[in-house]
Amino acid sequence: MNAHEFLAARFEEHRTHLRAVAYRMLGSLSDADDAVQEAWMRISRTDTSGVENLGGWLTTIVGRISLNMLRSRTQRREEPLDARVPDPIISSPEGLDPEHEVMLADSVGLALLVVLDTLSPAERLAFVLHDLFSVPFDEIAPIVGRTPAAARQLASRARRRVQGTTPAPDADPAAQREVVDAFLTAARGGDLEALLAVLDPDVVVRSDGGSLRPSGVVRGALAVAEGAMTFARLAEFTRPALVNGAAGAVAVSQGRPMSVAAFTVARGKVVALDILTDPERLARLDLTVLDD
Repeated sequence: MNAHEFLAARFEEHRTHLRAVAYRMLGSLSDADDAVQEAWMRISRTDTSGVENLGGWLTTIVGRISLNMLRSRTQRREEPLDARVPDPIISSPEGLDPEHEVMLADSVGLALLVVLDTLSPAERLAFVLHDLFSVPFDEIAPIVGRTPAAARQLASRARRRVQGTTPAPDADPAAQREVVDAFLTAARGGDLEALLAVLDPDVVVRSDGGSLRPSGVVRGALAVAEGAMTFARLAEFTRPALVNGAAGAVAVSQGRPMSVAAFTVARGKVVALDILTDPERLARLDLTVLDD
């Protein structure tokens, strides 16, 4: 094995971790793959003989690449941030596979990624690298062009935003599933009272249809319950799934996904529902994990 092959093998050992870093930064699986590939292209042309901690070094490289991608995306983005649903990670309702466990460590639900989308790129990087991956601030500082103290402040502001707007989901998957199933049953049956019983008064529903279908945000239990009747027409197509590690539902017709719904259940109530209906992004999802 020559030096290049040895480096490639070591890089592959870190690929899943690096993809997890990029996914938290970008909320897009395809962009995360692009960031990881760009990292490989960079280090494959670099002398790494003096690198003592390859994993940590690669983490900061992927962070820097993701930061640049995020800044570019933010400059050209036109759609409202709160109407965009990040790429979901679909798993069997029976549990996560090992790669998904790495990708979804630290309870990276879609609701958290939506909040991260509201941060500035520098705040997001400081929070993700420090709070989720324990990168010290003196290594984060040069990436964002700040002092370590200023990088600490970025992470602190991001942390307050996350803690103030993202409720901690109930930890019991079975309890989550019970609430989600009750919601879907009530929606299918057009039972308004049953819907209101499982919805938090301040529940928020985000629907992202991309450029081809409607997108929007609905707030409040009554408005959400009245709008949930649309689930009735998807009843025969809906199957249970884990969406970013939490109880969710995927509607599939003729082998093609129609929607992915990620529920955030806290204190026994649905507090957030993130629905992806964008056909272009749905077509890229891997649903083989749901096959019997």
